[in-house]
Amino acid sequence: QVQLVESGGGLVQAGGSLKLSCSASGSIFSINNMGWHRQAPGKQRELVASITSGGRTIYADSVKGRFTISRDNDKNTVYLQMSSLKPEDTAVIYCYADLHTIRYWGQGTQVTVSS
Repeated sequence: QVQLVESGGGLVQAGGSLKLSCSASGSIFSINNMGWHRQAPGKQRELVASITSGGRTIYADSVKGRFTISRDNDKNTVYLQMSSLKPEDTAVIYCYADLHTIRYWGQGTQVTVSS
């Protein structure tokens, strides 16, 4: 059993910053990709950013230059530093971790950006 626990969401004004963390625990041998998706009200869930175990990253066009994904393999933790936040970044953000062929998800954390 693998669990992902997220932290760091909240309310912030436009232009502000937040840093999310997501730690994996349980029966873990190795984690391949880790990343973040988000789901805004009335919209489909979309990829925000992902990172391989070797550190290669992918970002959604909408967050490039504003968000930075990183990970600590020793701690089985992935981070998302969000800067220059916009009201359209308001969403529930979910972390994930790929172990073998299974994708595990965190419980989601709300990020609200006020104008």
